This record gives sequence, C-alpha cells and structure tokens, in this order.
Amino acid sequence: MLNRTNRPAVIEPEQLAVQKPEFVLLPNGIPLNILNVGDNDVMRVDLLMGGGRWQQTCPLQSLFTNRMLREGTKRYTTAEIAEKLDYYGAWLELSSASEYTYVTLYSLNKYFAETLDVLESIIKEPTFPEKELNVIVDSNIQQFLVNSSKVDFLAHRGLMSALYGEQHPCGRLVREVDYRHITPDVLREFYNRHYHSGNCSIYLSGRVTDENLCRIEKVFGNEPFGKDFRKPDKKEFSPATLSEKRVFIERPEALQSAVHMGMLSLDYSHPDYLKTRVLVTLFGGYFGSRLMSNIREEKGYTYNISAGLMSYPGQGVLVINAETANEYVEPLIGEVYYEMERLQNEPVSDEELGIVKNYMLGEICRSYESPFALADAWIFVQVSGLQDTYFVDILNAVKTVTPQEIRKLAECYFCKETLKEVVSGKKMS
Repeated sequence: MLNRTNRPAVIEPEQLAVQKPEFVLLPNGIPLNILNVGDNDVMRVDLLMGGGRWQQTCPLQSLFTNRMLREGTKRYTTAEIAEKLDYYGAWLELSSASEYTYVTLYSLNKYFAETLDVLESIIKEPTFPEKELNVIVDSNIQQFLVNSSKVDFLAHRGLMSALYGEQHPCGRLVREVDYRHITPDVLREFYNRHYHSGNCSIYLSGRVTDENLCRIEKVFGNEPFGKDFRKPDKKEFSPATLSEKRVFIERPEALQSAVHMGMLSLDYSHPDYLKTRVLVTLFGGYFGSRLMSNIREEKGYTYNISAGLMSYPGQGVLVINAETANEYVEPLIGEVYYEMERLQNEPVSDEELGIVKNYMLGEICRSYESPFALADAWIFVQVSGLQDTYFVDILNAVKTVTPQEIRKLAECYFCKETLKEVVSGKKMS
C-alpha cells in the first residue's frame, strides 16, 4: 500500500529527448524543417521571414506589415479570410521580433488544402488596404494612449531608453506620431524587400502527412515568389547608456509606483549565459526566489517582483520589475541591492540551489513535451544563431552549476554601479 507520508524521490533527467527536425531543401531553395510528432490530426505551419525591427526604415514598419497580411489580399477580403479560417477551425498568428517576422497557421489536417489556400494568398498577394489600415492604426493609437497612462508601461520604456539610447532599436521609443506615418506604401516597401522565397524558412510540426507535405511543396516550394531575393542586411547597433543612475517619470495620480531596474548583460552566445540563468532564477526568476521571499513574503512591499534576462541581437539585459506603494519605493530598491550583495558574499546552500535546479529542470522538460513546443524550441535555436547542442548544454549547465560558481557569477554580472533605476509614479516629498 502506498505510504503517503513519504514524498516521492526527486529524479533528475539524464538527458533531453528533443527530437531533431528532418531537414529538406525545397526546389526553390526554401529550407523546410519537419517535426512529425503527436497523435492529434492537426498540423502547424510556421513561415519565418528574415527582417524585423532591426531592418525597418521607420518605427512600427515591421510590426504593421506583418499585422496587415490578414487584412485583405487579391483573392480575399479581410472578412472572407476571417470567415474561412473560422469555418475550417484554423487559427492564424502574426508576430514580429528583432530580426524576424513570423506567420503561423494551425490547421486540421482534413481541411489543410482549404486553409493553405488562404495562407498562400496572405503571403504572396496582400494588398494592404488603406481603409482597414486606418482602422487598425486608430485602434493601436488608442491602446497606446491607454498604456501611456500606466506606470509599468512608462517604467519599461524609460529603462530601455536609459540602457540603449535613442539611436538603438531597443531604446527608440515609439510615439503617437509614428503611428500616423504608417501608410500602405510604407508597408509595401518592407513587404517587397523581405517577404520572398529567398528570405524564407518553413517549419511543419504535429502530425505531418505525406499528402500535406506535398501540398506545402507545391504551394511554397516549387517556384520562387516575391520581388527582391536578397537576404536582409545584418545590422549592428551600439548601446548609448544614460549616465544618470536614477530616472523618475512622474504620474501624480498614481496609487502605486512601478520600479524597473536593469543593466546591460549577456546574450545567448556568451559562455556564461546558461549558468547565469540559474543565478538569475535563484535571485528573482520563480515564486520561491530571493526577491520574492524577502520583498514580498517578509517585507510585504509588493505583490510580485521578478528578475530575468532579456536577450537582443548582440546584447542582453538583466531586468528587475516590481510595483509597490509609493512610500515603499526606496525600501524596495534597497532590498534588491541587499539580495545582490548576499549572493556576491555568501555561498548559496546546497539545499536552496537544489530546489532551483529541480524547478528549472522541470520547466525544461515541460518546454519540449508537445509537438508545437518542439517547433518553438528549434525556431528559437535558428533565430538565435545557437548550435544544435543547445538542449544538451542547457541541461548540463543547470545540473552541474555549483554554489561557488553562483557566487562568482554574481560578482561578475551583478554590478550595482551600472544598474539603472527607473521609477514611474507619484513624487514623494
């Protein structure tokens, strides 16, 4: 009989069974990655186009170009696109990032021919209708104005501007007037430059049938499509960090203040990055972290506080985010520095580090357990320029990091002198 007074043993995974995609080069040169995994009769198609915020010639160009693909084509109106996808139980996602834009279609296999027809029209013949664009721009302006009244939104913008500067894509703050500059011609310029077969890669995941694989090759793989077959320009930007330590953004009516602290840090390619992730998780990356235990549980200064590593091309950022009552801003910031100093001066106990490792190992295993999560993982590897050994490397880094290494990493990468403090809220006398 099961003895429920004894907790189950914790078993560390020996290795990660992360299935590698089958690679096929289509006749027109598009790389096709196939992850034939899962029992459900559903498939996901991801089209990656090189070119994002780093390559745009004006703010919001990449975002709105991708967003407008579904708003009308030569064959379908925006209403017809929505109706067809809804009728066949399909789902379309459009997103853009630093150096890539993404078009993702979820479809039942039995209706894949019909949904692929819509996807082809969206990719190959969007019209960027002015009427629909104006509606979307106006809607986004209203959302921007609403967000601009929120202290968390303002503090995040202030931190990115302070760390990167106005000439860097991360530090260039979008303004209301930037929305007004978006026109169909601006979007067609970005579309013509980046949406073509010479700049595309495709991922298929889920239950990939031979029939649907042939459909993909016929629609996207046989003939070149697009106008400009050059790869996007690789651009590099240097941060211009503000010299001031503290930036204050006043919101006189705010009941709470947002506190965002940050410093330039490591990107994915740095040899210390994976083990530094363990340090940052211990510091503020999960519910039992040092920041949560001290600032939320013991002091009661905030409901939630977190720390994490954000990575951008060529440069990452360590960020600490919280919202607190106006009178607790200074004590909260003081406790953040206190926890940094503890990690720099006191070795972490084996027990605490073990808890963090078990949490991270569990999260790693959960991240690769479904077909679509596997596709996300390999897309991440591609766009980040990582090696295929990434999944083995991350497992080994978490399992092997020691308390001594945690302390050394904290000494190297928790630099209080360069940590910027951005506070948005009510000014306290």
